[in-house]
Amino acid sequence: MEEMDDDGNSSQDPQHDQALVKVSDHLANVYVDKEAVYKLTEGLLSHYLPGLQNSKRTLQELTQNQLILLDTLDQEVTKFQECNALLDLNSLFTEAKVYHNKLVNIRKEMILVHERTTKLKKRALKLQQHKQKEALEREQQREKELERERQLIAKPAKRP
Repeated sequence: MEEMDDDGNSSQDPQHDQALVKVSDHLANVYVDKEAVYKLTEGLLSHYLPGLQNSKRTLQELTQNQLILLDTLDQEVTKFQECNALLDLNSLFTEAKVYHNKLVNIRKEMILVHERTTKLKKRALKLQQHKQKEALEREQQREKELERERQLIAKPAKRP
């Protein structure tokens, strides 16, 4: 099948034949001019490429903005975590203050108990000493009474 050029003339030039490309084997043999394919491709690209490049730039900007938003969200999450940590620290400090007050109260009570036990020990020692003194005095009194009774017992008189 011969192809017609733009003027409607059929080309049988061997150089021109080299510029023709076989498009399909399945259908009828159709030959297309390489230059026409090139120009059509250029036209198609010049028509759609600026829009595609603009879309590509827009998508890149969106991707960049998403990355910035993700970083910002990460920073905000970190701030919230720090706030929660501060709240936890505040509760820990409050709890520590409560326990410190309890320890101070226990210490005061232990000091009071120690003072009381010291006083009680002194008092018990005095009472013990007093009882021992009383027991000693009773024993001495009894011995005196026994001695007196011995002296009061009638003694036979000596005859000269």
